[in-house]
Amino acid sequence: MKIRSFIAIDIKLFPKLVEFINEIKKTEANLKIVELKNIHLTIKFLGDIDEEKIDKIGGTIKEVTKDIKPFEIKLKGCGVFPNLNYIKVIWAGLKNCEEIKKIVKMINEKLSEIGIKKDKREFSAHLTIARLKSARGKEEIIKILKKYKDIEFGKLRVESVKLMKSELTPKGPIYSVLKEIKM
Repeated sequence: MKIRSFIAIDIKLFPKLVEFINEIKKTEANLKIVELKNIHLTIKFLGDIDEEKIDKIGGTIKEVTKDIKPFEIKLKGCGVFPNLNYIKVIWAGLKNCEEIKKIVKMINEKLSEIGIKKDKREFSAHLTIARLKSARGKEEIIKILKKYKDIEFGKLRVESVKLMKSELTPKGPIYSVLKEIKM
């Protein structure tokens, strides 16, 4: 059986981050906000994988993180993909991500050994907050982005990496933990 999955780090919802999200929600923009409980840092999207690979993937994450001690990252700033003229995704930024980048690089290398394709794009540490469906309300969104551009949302201690299952439903995705690997 195939399971839609990804590797992620849980994110704490700091009051300032929730405030930022709520301001975006109040706009007239045509967007889909990520549910607060679903906000996470994606290390690697795996797509549909064979159920038999779950243990191997969990073992790979464990191998990659075995010498990494818990570390702190900072949630700071915000932006969009691909650019302000054509906004598709609104994101919150992350700083102090050297350890995460190391984990991503090693996971990509090790998973390619078991037949999972390496990411083509360079890793960009961010939290997806919302996806825009049209340009309606774009100016309002840009004002909010300017306001929060340099705001620090909070500091977070990263203590584990999770292999997650993602079930797509008409009401949005449902995430569940397949494996949690503590550092």
